[in-house]
Amino acid sequence: MDDAVRYYEAQQLGLGMEFAGEVYASIARIGSYPFAWTPISPNTHRCLLNRFPFEVIFRVNADMLEVIAVAHLQRRPDYWKGRV
Repeated sequence: MDDAVRYYEAQQLGLGMEFAGEVYASIARIGSYPFAWTPISPNTHRCLLNRFPFEVIFRVNADMLEVIAVAHLQRRPDYWKGRV
């Protein structure tokens, strides 16, 4: 995520912070409705960002939400699978 923030900020001043805000807003939505997002395995889900080509990969364990990755949709799409 840090690399993406730096990239977007280099493209346009303030865009990196907008990206970070979108990620955090998505995580807040996930926290409110953890099972509303697309399942990709029994306990793992994905939430697409609205303005950027990224997804938040997360897992729900009992009463805890674990963010596994903030992944670009086109670059190395399965790199995070080793984290599960």
